[in-house]
Amino acid sequence: MGPQPIPAALLRLREATVRFGARAVLDAVDLEVAEHEIVCVLGPSGSGKSTLLRAVAGLQSLDAGRIELGGRDQRGVPAHKRGVGLMFQDHQLFPQRDVAGNVTFGLRMHGASRGEQADRVAELLELVGLPKAQRRAVASLSGGEQQRVALARALAPRPRLLMLDEPLGQLDRSLRERLVVELRELFDELGTTVLAVTHDQGEAFALADRVVVMRDGRIAQSGTPLEVWQRPVDEFVARFLGFDNIVGATVTGEAADTVWGKIPVPTGTPAGRCEVLVRPAGVRLVTAHEGLACTVTARTFRGTHVAVHLQPEDGPRLEAACALRRAPEVGERVGIAFDAGDVVVLGETGGAAPETRVPQEPKSL
Repeated sequence: MGPQPIPAALLRLREATVRFGARAVLDAVDLEVAEHEIVCVLGPSGSGKSTLLRAVAGLQSLDAGRIELGGRDQRGVPAHKRGVGLMFQDHQLFPQRDVAGNVTFGLRMHGASRGEQADRVAELLELVGLPKAQRRAVASLSGGEQQRVALARALAPRPRLLMLDEPLGQLDRSLRERLVVELRELFDELGTTVLAVTHDQGEAFALADRVVVMRDGRIAQSGTPLEVWQRPVDEFVARFLGFDNIVGATVTGEAADTVWGKIPVPTGTPAGRCEVLVRPAGVRLVTAHEGLACTVTARTFRGTHVAVHLQPEDGPRLEAACALRRAPEVGERVGIAFDAGDVVVLGETGGAAPETRVPQEPKSL
């Protein structure tokens, strides 16, 4: 078999800019979403991710740049004519209408007959796991069921692009984790093109083909979930993903000099100043007289492992990932060594030695 064709871009943003006063909340953003691709935009509050979604939906005008859908410039095209579906975290269902009345809203707007509406509602409720729920009152539904109805309503007119704004944000964790798997399976089955925004990295990584991390109105990094997780491009992305073992370093050969001592770096790393991330899995506990001497300050149970928080005599704290049976107790003295396979060089800083930031006090259970 030859190389697979690259899907055409359904959505293109070219230097898309939105200003609130003097501040650019969306700052010359370039982004493409291919047909049938699921893209999740991640970022903290104020990063511009929701403004990006609103601009694509036609709910926010651009101050500069352009947005294209299916190759057509959307300047001046109102939201209801863009052929996109939009689902918010607060569902925004009509409480006075039953489930069928909510799902058929978009279909009526598009002039579907009563028979077409009934068939489509039955099909969608089956797809989202609410068969025969047409006559149920919205007030009688759980949060997860309301989310499924909102999804069915957004999918009903067969939008060319489905946009999700913190779609699972108000649900409890166990329900979120279950629904995100179901959403992924549903979108794969339907071939839906999806642009979603969320602050929850776990949700994004489980749902997306591609993750886009935003900071201050710009794209900080874009790649597959595995690429972004394994190789965050800078300290901002690394810390946003929850990595705190970051320290200023000077690389010489295949090691970096840090306040934690020498840390092995990948072969071919350029010499000079940089910041180094050590994943918790790469912080290996050894006997107290070996490696870097540390005191265990806290233990946090993470389900699959125990996060052990360690304070060396000099420098910021570190976190190690340990099996439950092997995790040392708070107050114990241990030594640590570093595994090169879990070391990521985040980038050269140049000039003076980079500042070492001390992570916040960890919370133990």
